[in-house]
This record gives sequence, C-alpha cells and structure tokens, in this order.
Amino acid sequence: MEEEEQGDSGDPEFIKRQEQKRSELDEQLREYIAEWRLIRVKEHLELKKLKEKQAKRKVARADEEKAAAERKKQEEERRVKEIEEKKIREAEQKKQRLIDAEKKRQAMMAALKEQHKNKTMNFVVRKKALAASLTDAELERTKTKEQLEEEKKIALSIRIKPLVLDGLSMDQLKEKATELWDAIVKLETEKYDLEERMKRQEYDLKELKERQRQQLRHRALKKGLDPEALTGPHPPKIQLASKYERRVDIRSFDERQKLFQGGFDSLYLEQMEKGWNDKMHEFMERPRKRLPRWFGERPGKKPGDPDTPEGEEELAKADDIEVEDTIIPEKPKEEIEEEDLEEEEVEVDEEEEDDDDEEDEE
Repeated sequence: MEEEEQGDSGDPEFIKRQEQKRSELDEQLREYIAEWRLIRVKEHLELKKLKEKQAKRKVARADEEKAAAERKKQEEERRVKEIEEKKIREAEQKKQRLIDAEKKRQAMMAALKEQHKNKTMNFVVRKKALAASLTDAELERTKTKEQLEEEKKIALSIRIKPLVLDGLSMDQLKEKATELWDAIVKLETEKYDLEERMKRQEYDLKELKERQRQQLRHRALKKGLDPEALTGPHPPKIQLASKYERRVDIRSFDERQKLFQGGFDSLYLEQMEKGWNDKMHEFMERPRKRLPRWFGERPGKKPGDPDTPEGEEELAKADDIEVEDTIIPEKPKEEIEEEDLEEEEVEVDEEEEDDDDEEDEE
C-alpha cells in the first residue's frame, strides 16, 4: 500500500488531476464570492433607498404635523374670537335692553308726575300698589352687585348729559350755569317730595300693622286664648292640662316604670286568648258524624269477598241515626292536650318516614 501511495504521489497525471480539481474549486469559490458580493451590494443599495425613503417620510410627517398644529391653532383662535365677539354682542344687546327699560321707566315716571300735578296729593296705600312695590323690591334684591353697578352706570350715562363748554361765550356759560342750577333745584324738590311720601307710607304701614294686631287680639279673645297668642311670629302653644293642677308626683320608680309596661300588647294577648278559647269551644261542641258512605269498591276489600257484607247497610244506618241524635260529651282539657300531642307526634313520625322514603329513592 505504501508503494502504491508513493507511486500515485509520484505520478504526474495524478498531480495534474489534483491541481485541476483545486483550480476548479478555487474558480467555484471565486464565483460564489463574486455573487455574494453582488448580492451584498444590492442589499446595501436597497437599504440605502429604504433609509432615504424613511427620512423623506419623517420630514413629510413633520411637515404634516406642523400644518395640522397650525390649523388647530387657527381654529382655536377663531373659536375664541367668536366667543369673545358673542360675549361683546350679548353685552351690547343687554345694555340696549337696559337703556330701553330706563327710557320706559323715565317715560312712566314723567306720566305719573303729570298725573300727580293734575290731581290732589293722595297718600292712601292701596293693596295693588303695595303688592307691586313688594314684587319690585324682591326683584331688586335678587340682582347681583355687578348688575346693580352696570344699571347704575347706564342710568348715570343717560341722566348725566356731557357738558360741552368749548367755544361758549360768557353769556352762554352763565345761561348754562343757570340751567344746571334750575335742574338741581328741581331734583332736590322731587327728592323732598319722595322722602315725605315715603314717610307717609311708612306711617300708613304702621297703622295697618296696628289694625291687624288689634284684629288678631280680638280673634284670640273670642277663641279663649291669650290676647297676644296670635300676634307673635309662631302659632300659640297647645295647652295639654289645666294650669291650676300642680300636684307633686309621689309615686315610686317601680310604679312609674309599670305605667309603660303592658298596654296594647297585654290587651292584644287577652283578645287572642279569648278568641282562641271561643273557637276551641265551638270546635269541641260540633256534632261528630261518620264519613260519607263509600260508593264503589269498598276499601280493604279482598279478592273473593262480597261487595257489601250482609247486614252492614242496616248497621251503618242505625249508627248514623245514633250519631246524629247524640252529642259526644266534651273531654277535659288535659285529655285534649294529650291527644293533640299524640297527633303531633304521629305527624312528626309520618314526616320522618316521608323524608326517609325520599332519601331511599335518591
């Protein structure tokens, strides 16, 4: 074997074949490496393209988000602006309504003043006017400070007219001052008249309250109450006992405690016991009869027995007549209780047997 291996190794043909095989393997490896490098280059190019595409998408997404944020901001600003405009518009409408109401009030006051000038002064308090004034007062009380301040500003802006003194001569200024003085005197006169009218109305209200108080005193005296019973803010107290009875309670604690024992419960128990005794007496005095006669197959009949034994019908009729004519005497209470206990024991035994039967069936 060693000689053959040496011969093969020394054979030039063999060496040539081995080199050819090695060259083929090297060629295959070079082709494989070249193909692998091409695939690798292609993968690098594809990866680069994907990364560029991803970067472009990120930039586009950022632009879109920025545009969406800008649109959202503009929408929010527009909404806030609309809300503010709506508030301003509502405030203007409210101001206009108040101005119209103030103008109407001034017109009404002017008409009332004309009526008072034409008529004599009458300070009688009427119920309708009083009710109307009370409702107005309630409405005034429900208003907030902001509403009152706003109404005050509007009223002052309407009543206090702006002074235009630019370009006026001395005579015009004196005339303007005289006009303002006359307006002040007129307002003070109206203020004095209103104060006097308020004093008169307060006096009338006081007089009406006193009349009401006198009427309530007379009503209480008619009912036999204290004169001041109905004049207070609360209804009169109810008198539960005579004010002349002033006895000292000398009963002991046990006696006072027994006052709250028994009562309706004891009465209810007595009534139940009485009803039970009456029903038991009626039950014991009832006439006891036999069961109705059996029609059909006789209970306990054995095969071969006659339907009805001879002479049994006559005995049954005689027994029925005797039972109807006679009444079973009442048993003593102890025997009745013993029989009831025996019946209860029998029923309990029957229930236990039924339970046992059910368990066996299960």
